[in-house]
Amino acid sequence: MPERNEPRPREPGRFAYEGLDRLIHEKARLSILSSLASHPEGLVFGDLKALCALTDGNLSRQITQLQEAGFVEVWKGQKNNRPQTLVRLSKDGRKRFLDYIAVLEGLVSDAGHATRRVTAPAPEGFSPA
Repeated sequence: MPERNEPRPREPGRFAYEGLDRLIHEKARLSILSSLASHPEGLVFGDLKALCALTDGNLSRQITQLQEAGFVEVWKGQKNNRPQTLVRLSKDGRKRFLDYIAVLEGLVSDAGHATRRVTAPAPEGFSPA
């Protein structure tokens, strides 16, 4: 057991990464948001589908979830007598996505520091589990 006078972690919750949003963190939605962040003018459904390697149904479902959460805006229209759907990040969605990326950058930085540290031997009285 550690001695009572050993230092405790100084920053409770330091590695909790509260800014990681489960809605964004899912692979398909993360790829959609990343694609849209790279195309501020938005993307038509077919281009977004190709960039994210999703099926029509899966992309449609993910867009609906992102739209309901306020991340994206969706416009329906016609081009050459064919229906078109344009999707782009909302102003709030862009801010929330950039905030999420900042949390990920912190996580990557923390992990990078951890991998550069030399592993210390186990304290006296401890053995591998």
